[in-house]
Amino acid sequence: MASTPTRTTPTRSAPSRIDTFFDITKRGSNIATEIRGGVVTFVAMAYIVILNPIILSSGQDVAGNALGFPQVAAVTALTAGVMTILFGIVARLPFAFAAGLGINSFLAVSVVGQVTWPEAMGLVVINGLIIVLLAATGLRRLIFNAVPVQLKIAITVGIGLFIAFIGFVDAGFVRTTGSASPPIGLGIAGSVATIPTVIFVVSLLITGILVARKVKGALLIGIVASTIIAVIAELIFKVGASNGGENPAGWNLSVPALPAQIVSLPDLSLIGQVSFGSFERIGALAALMLVFTLVFTNFFDAMGTMTGLSREANLADADGNFPRLRSALIVEGIGAVAGGATSGSSNTVFIESGAGIGEGARTGLANVVTGLLFILAMFFTPLTQVVPTEVAAAALVIVGTLMMAQIKDIVWTEFSAALPVFLTVTVMPLTYSIANGIGAGFISWVILRAFSGKAREISPLLWVVAAGFAIFFARGPIEMLIG
Repeated sequence: MASTPTRTTPTRSAPSRIDTFFDITKRGSNIATEIRGGVVTFVAMAYIVILNPIILSSGQDVAGNALGFPQVAAVTALTAGVMTILFGIVARLPFAFAAGLGINSFLAVSVVGQVTWPEAMGLVVINGLIIVLLAATGLRRLIFNAVPVQLKIAITVGIGLFIAFIGFVDAGFVRTTGSASPPIGLGIAGSVATIPTVIFVVSLLITGILVARKVKGALLIGIVASTIIAVIAELIFKVGASNGGENPAGWNLSVPALPAQIVSLPDLSLIGQVSFGSFERIGALAALMLVFTLVFTNFFDAMGTMTGLSREANLADADGNFPRLRSALIVEGIGAVAGGATSGSSNTVFIESGAGIGEGARTGLANVVTGLLFILAMFFTPLTQVVPTEVAAAALVIVGTLMMAQIKDIVWTEFSAALPVFLTVTVMPLTYSIANGIGAGFISWVILRAFSGKAREISPLLWVVAAGFAIFFARGPIEMLIG
């Protein structure tokens, strides 16, 4: 008697499940491109594992204590890795996380002069909880939707210019002159004839040629090739580090040389070193003003960055909205909480994610790759110093160029819109702050549009946000009034 054939249920392979979960094919990408994009984003962001400890460990708190460099480096990599992976899985977008440069500088320069480091991180946690609440209730999305399309495009263009400017400064191509006029200039005394800056120019040209010829993996190939050139140049010329300006012809942050030690165990002792005693130490009003500053910086830096990145990845609709917006906003707030809880400063979306997006990343799978590399970086912190900042800076200039292309969608014929757009685009790089650019744009938009007979077109929420920014910009005198 013949046996009855059994019917088997077809099962999808692991790659197909990954594709479906992240909508990889739907967004016009593939797994190889996402992996490559995730690697490029990590390379462009790896400097934060060095720079964040430099910034945070340089500030002594009111009790005379400072954070240790290796401890901050470890929690910087850990928090960036965990939050990047979480965002990739929940929001499924290629926006990587790390310690925000604006907030960490604010903490090290302004906050810890009044409170201890654990108390400062407690304020960061409170800031994150407020942002999570705003996102969960939908208020953050309402504010996001209230922003006019012209301003959203301007934010993207401004971030592109900001990214490029960061690249020029990090590479030493643009430097402070030390005088009132001009405040900045080309290289050293108008010359870019230093080895690191020449490497930046070479890297920019190599990568630019690859992008122009539409070579797949152009940014990654450019970064790897330029790093090899940089290592050879350092072996020949023995340039050394800049050491905070003592050697102006030196490498900015990391010397491109193979480290003597490759693996090191991370010191995670800073995790949980949080206190909420600032309200008692400096008073509730002063503490709330610090929280207000953190929330505004965190809120609008992230909003502007996500707007710009989503448009660059072609994931935004005509109004600037992108997939899983509410989830993205909630996780971004959680990044602030996580950064405070680990003493690594508020974690937020990084504009350097544009490097991976420029490489073709379109989904959260790229984030998973970037996050895993950050976690590995805890153990291989010395290797993060192999790629010099000057090489990563060239990739940022390329990405900034790509993002600036959206300026063609801005309507310049109506001056009540043109001036706010112009202020948004220019104030960002000139003040080194995305939030400042957005604030200048919002305030000028509501005032010019209102006095141009277009008050009814302005969302009430935009009026509220503009008023909040006015307070944000005037916080110095307000802090003096409240003691």
